[in-house]
Amino acid sequence: MKDTELTYLGTSSKEHFQELDEIFKSVEASMGYLPNAYLTMAEKPELLKAFSNLAMTIFMSNEIDIGTKQLIALGSSLSSGCKYCQAHTSHAAERAGINEEKIADILRYSESDKYSDAEKTVLDVAFASGRTPNQTTKEHFENLKKYYSKTQIVDIVSVISLFGYLNRWNDTMGTLLEDIPEEFVEKKLKPLGWV
Repeated sequence: MKDTELTYLGTSSKEHFQELDEIFKSVEASMGYLPNAYLTMAEKPELLKAFSNLAMTIFMSNEIDIGTKQLIALGSSLSSGCKYCQAHTSHAAERAGINEEKIADILRYSESDKYSDAEKTVLDVAFASGRTPNQTTKEHFENLKKYYSKTQIVDIVSVISLFGYLNRWNDTMGTLLEDIPEEFVEKKLKPLGWV
């Protein structure tokens, strides 16, 4: 793959952004690879730094476990239609300890016995918020309050909002999917009926 094929815009390799090496290493350690989206954002280093700080703040919060955060991200990405983020978040959910059968069953979560009532409630919000126009209602929040505190709800909406940005960024830029998340979807989820 040529460097210019990473997005519609064309992107340089990480070697072109030595000042961002610490961010790249941190992301690679966390995800197992460097997302092409980060390389595109690196064209404006201040943008990547701000995004990285926001993402770290959201994912380092202990209010909600990382597996639930990845399911929220996957649900909102499925709803918005971003294939790039769907592959990333399904792979990240598995890395966070969510089994492949549960991930593959997310499109039928409301009927699935693999999801708790609390998870179903949070996925209702993730799927509703990923649609255009946004379809969340006061009832969604009343249901969330049965299982989650106000600070947990802020974390839920923070994950949804972060992935709203990423869904638009990657779909608009035409970000090329990396091998690791693509192989995860192809080898582990498609045999389980993943769409």
